[in-house]
Amino acid sequence: MSSPRIRWAGPRALLLELDSLETVLAVHARLQETPLPGQVDVLAAARTVLAVFDSRASAQAARAAVATLDRDAAAVNAGSAEPVRIEVVYDGDDLAEVGRLTGLGADGVIAAHTGQLWTAAFGGFAPGFAYLVGEHDALNVPRRSSPRTAVPAGSVALAGNFSAVYPRRSPGGWQLIGRTAARMWDLDREQPALLRPGSTVRYVAVREVVEVVTVAEPAGQRESAGQGGPAAQPDTPAGVQAAGVPALEIITPGPQSLIQDLGRPGFGDLGVSPAGAADAAGARQANRLVGNPPGDAVLETVLGGLSVRARGELTAALTGAPADAEIRSGSASRPAPLYAPFPLHDGESLHLGTPEAGLRTYLAVRGGIDVPPVLGSRSTDLMSGIGPSPLDAGTVLPVGAADRGRVVGQPEPPTLHPALSQGGTDGAPVVLRVTPGPRDDWFTPQSLAALTGQDWAVTAESNRIGVRLDTSAGGTPLERSRTEELPSEGVVAGSLQVPPSGLPVLFLADHPVTGGYPVIAVVVPEDLPVAAQLPPGTTVRFQAVDPGTMEPLRPGALQQPEPTAPTPATNSL
Repeated sequence: MSSPRIRWAGPRALLLELDSLETVLAVHARLQETPLPGQVDVLAAARTVLAVFDSRASAQAARAAVATLDRDAAAVNAGSAEPVRIEVVYDGDDLAEVGRLTGLGADGVIAAHTGQLWTAAFGGFAPGFAYLVGEHDALNVPRRSSPRTAVPAGSVALAGNFSAVYPRRSPGGWQLIGRTAARMWDLDREQPALLRPGSTVRYVAVREVVEVVTVAEPAGQRESAGQGGPAAQPDTPAGVQAAGVPALEIITPGPQSLIQDLGRPGFGDLGVSPAGAADAAGARQANRLVGNPPGDAVLETVLGGLSVRARGELTAALTGAPADAEIRSGSASRPAPLYAPFPLHDGESLHLGTPEAGLRTYLAVRGGIDVPPVLGSRSTDLMSGIGPSPLDAGTVLPVGAADRGRVVGQPEPPTLHPALSQGGTDGAPVVLRVTPGPRDDWFTPQSLAALTGQDWAVTAESNRIGVRLDTSAGGTPLERSRTEELPSEGVVAGSLQVPPSGLPVLFLADHPVTGGYPVIAVVVPEDLPVAAQLPPGTTVRFQAVDPGTMEPLRPGALQQPEPTAPTPATNSL
């Protein structure tokens, strides 16, 4: 087998291009079973494997290791495990249309679907959603021209040369051919996802199935004032106070308040994004000030308006976007400091105003917010629908026991970017560093120059999933040099994905784990806290740096330091 083609996906991740799905599964299995030093996550896709690392040094060391990876030795005997049996009632709304498109008729579609073994190639789209590849292409059909706004949970579907089962009710454009009661995603199981890359599936036709238990669609709260976006109903209540345990009561949550920690990396194969605090620097500082470990859960609130009441004696700190804060006790009140620890006595309430700059303010209490973790994290993930629900008035959050070995910190300077703290939208552009690619070769030379050579404006449609950008006065959208579809592949936080409009979307903490639009560049991890605090209207300028050295590249230029061959075109979903 030929060596993988290696592309940088930011300074801490490598995208490995491989020559077949079999090789993808083999390399993925090898990296799962024997992780490289510093490896945080590994995600299989149609023709690529994305390997994510904890540092630039680890990614650089891994680059040499994966170039000589023995993929023959990595191969797993996927056929040794019994195929997962999925019983299907073939009565889908698109069954007849698939029969017409393939020329097989409805009965022929059922025979072709049940008559072959399917292999889970990769995950994505939603927790438990697995892209399955069959043994032949008889059922290769396009997606619907008009996607449905809601596909029922348990729907069995086809698109391109893939088959899949929708784990929960969600929008979708796949062709529906049947339904199943199989639980594709269940957090009560030791392995929540029924299928992982390499799993095999045998579909079995049945006359009836037990009714599918659906996951409710979110009532969800949306980030306001330009921070609105899709929400999902998380799987865990926010918390219940035990008798005698200190707690924080939510009086009003403001536009949106969430529980966040440093996220849950390592579950990309299950369709679960890392999530965590959008401004990780602000969350870390809040925990540091009250003497918590950096990964303790805090409150992340957007555009102020949060009011909370102490139940018991608490030590708290406010960081991130600066906002006027007041502590009230009966008719008395006093200001609460920013970027410094302060006491919040039993029965006192804390009230936040609208931030003077930035978007997201963080509130930490000594001991941390002690709600049940999900997949090792207490963070709310609005994309995957995992973790505590967005906070409502009346919610009571238990506070954990403080580690007596950790001391309360001293006041610190804010972590907010100086350009934002000096007024935000009226000053000089906020500069974000980017590394080229992994798909910079999909764009014209003029667009590569335009990405870093012109200013961009943050739009009102941004949220925790991504910052949406528009051209500033006189700017031009980005144009692709290749017109074919890109097979879905893994993406990291900071990716600048470019849809057909040519207007980039900068992925943040709740980004999807895979994407089908080319990523022209990736914002370096150190600058993501800045990106998370950009209000609508802020002007942004990108500066290209080398992913290996972090040294600036030639002004106006954007290209991978080591050009690589393009990926052969394949069907995209």
